[in-house]
Amino acid sequence: MLEHDVLVIGAGLAGMRAALSAQETGANVAVVSKVHPVRSHSNAAQGGINAALTDRGDDWNDHAYDTVKGSDYLGDQDAIEIMCSEAGQELIDLEHMGVIFNRDDRGLLGTRAFGGQQKARTFFVADFTGQAMLHVLYEQLMKSSIRVYEEWFVLSLIIEEGMCCGVTAFEIATGRIYVIRAKTVIMCSGGVGRVFEPSTNALIVTGDGIGQAYASGASLMDMEMIQYHPTTLKGSGVLITEGARGEGAYLLNSEGKRFMETYAPNMMELASRDVVSRAEQTEIDQGRGVDGCVYLDLRHLGEDLIRERLTQIVDIGQDFAGVNIINEPIPIRPGMHYIMGGIKTDVNGRTNIPGLYAAGECACVSVHGGNRLGANSLLDTVIFGRRSGVHAAGYASEQEFTEFDVQGYIKGYERKLQSIADRQEGERWAQIRNDLGKGMDQYFGVYREENGMQILLSRIEDCKKRYEKVVLQDRGTIFNTDLVFTLELGFMLDCAETIVRSGIERKESRGAHSRTDYPLRNDKDWLKHVVVSKTDNGPQISHLPVKITKWTPEERKY
Repeated sequence: MLEHDVLVIGAGLAGMRAALSAQETGANVAVVSKVHPVRSHSNAAQGGINAALTDRGDDWNDHAYDTVKGSDYLGDQDAIEIMCSEAGQELIDLEHMGVIFNRDDRGLLGTRAFGGQQKARTFFVADFTGQAMLHVLYEQLMKSSIRVYEEWFVLSLIIEEGMCCGVTAFEIATGRIYVIRAKTVIMCSGGVGRVFEPSTNALIVTGDGIGQAYASGASLMDMEMIQYHPTTLKGSGVLITEGARGEGAYLLNSEGKRFMETYAPNMMELASRDVVSRAEQTEIDQGRGVDGCVYLDLRHLGEDLIRERLTQIVDIGQDFAGVNIINEPIPIRPGMHYIMGGIKTDVNGRTNIPGLYAAGECACVSVHGGNRLGANSLLDTVIFGRRSGVHAAGYASEQEFTEFDVQGYIKGYERKLQSIADRQEGERWAQIRNDLGKGMDQYFGVYREENGMQILLSRIEDCKKRYEKVVLQDRGTIFNTDLVFTLELGFMLDCAETIVRSGIERKESRGAHSRTDYPLRNDKDWLKHVVVSKTDNGPQISHLPVKITKWTPEERKY
């Protein structure tokens, strides 16, 4: 019998931070990851992590206000206050663990400016901050006694008498199905990026944890809030860090004009992401783009600064676009990047299912509301990863392991997977996944409207019917990635449906949710969260009020 007090699903920054904090309390902790931990998508975060350090005259209240404003006043302000007030100590703790942040000329921790913030409070490691943090936390994980089930795929949560008490999973290397019993489960499985094509997200980011929690009765919140990053490469969707604009890069249209002066005259290229993405899309739609793109221009920054602080995107520009960013501008466009919504939790990571917690991009606290500020995502992972780990361990210390029919779960999934392998006629998962992703990008992009979203909903329903007949090319048990991709697609389809239904429900434009048929923000009717839950009759929509502490909603101007 495999059993642990705290079982963490996902080994990215949120997962490892949760596991480490839970283990520090004395809990028996394990982590399940479908990839090697340092291949987690946190690895791809480039620009930095936000914190207001008082040694440079910054104040966490200012960081909190910028976050609330950036969220278009949909973020829950109690949660935002916790994240911003705890950010400084968490940053110092990370440095003490071994994260080698860049320093300024005086030897102090250096910062760069990021969008939507009045002060430069983004701490960074060149343009691979997530990778640096991930490797340091993995070193801490290796030092601990935490067990890692590496390259295991979670099939479902186990819910008994309304409580979460473990998971079913299979070991990818052998195909063998296991039950892992746990007093608490913390879902840290990341976002839904590959529901869209293209996306800045890794191919592994398929909404598994959100789909599993939803299927088990967990409420999802703010799922319509999908962030399109302003600077991604056309075609591939590869991310060009916001750190480039933080260091002073310009956005230019086909006329060579810095067009952001029209849309955000005060903050220019460093307005919030939703504002910049809409500005770019408008320039493209009105004929001032270049082959569906605009330009990001770094030439004036100089080779020395670019090679010191933006080393990774020098290679990305050359390898993926054939552009030397030191000497020429690079073509970019808005691209799907992040989901602000996810599994609804409180500030300690608790969901509406006892024993189930969530943290990181799969969770919705909600600190990002309608639009996440750049560099608040890494902060979200470590703050709420730590808090959920501590609380889950405390909860587990008061619980006994739940008894249930372990063999029943194992045999049930053996039959289910065998039935998929036995199918002889049908289509492969890849075409369905591509059709889904292209449809999401087409109808749920920077701008959305009722008719397009209804078309998209019908397409998702069609994809679900096709999915029921998917056949495998590989019917073996050893490293059957064909099966993994098929199972991922099922979770992607469920996530897509909740995203689109939530988008249809919110009849206003707020943050990343820009509707051409409802172009204005409507605080009177829509200053509230959209919540979606699974029922026997399909998705059920409800609403929750936004928690406001000290910042009254006002018009956003940058």
